[in-house]
Amino acid sequence: MSALTKVTIYTDGSCLGNPGPGGWAAILVHNRTGTSKEISGGDPHTTNNRMEITAAIRGLLALQRPVEVDLHTDSSYLLNAFTKGWLDSWQRRGWLKADKRPVENIELWKELLQAAAPHTIHWHHVKAHAGHSFNERCDELAKAQASAFINKSL
Repeated sequence: MSALTKVTIYTDGSCLGNPGPGGWAAILVHNRTGTSKEISGGDPHTTNNRMEITAAIRGLLALQRPVEVDLHTDSSYLLNAFTKGWLDSWQRRGWLKADKRPVENIELWKELLQAAAPHTIHWHHVKAHAGHSFNERCDELAKAQASAFINKSL
């Protein structure tokens, strides 16, 4: 049994246009108490993948000490980077993909690795727009952040 506190994090990113205005969101749930915290933000010109990675970074950075994390994402890009060993391969090749082209979003991947380092993380896929309440709420928060940039320009 782990001595670490257990936290579940749900994340999502959104982009209105790709690239375009984007938003990210994370919901952190303390497994013992059931208390939750919602965080979100955005960027006026970004991509969906950048927002998906940013959601995970911000969720992990919101943790105040090392914990055991169940991190749920609907992003195959984010999930596969960890569960299929993409990150390890990219780093071994000097941040190059198998086709020798540079990995996109290197600075965010490095930031995510740093944010993840103190924690024990179990990655989980959640199907997008399938009625999962926390995923739906993250989607709502992320889209609201992205939409705020459009409303500001009107």
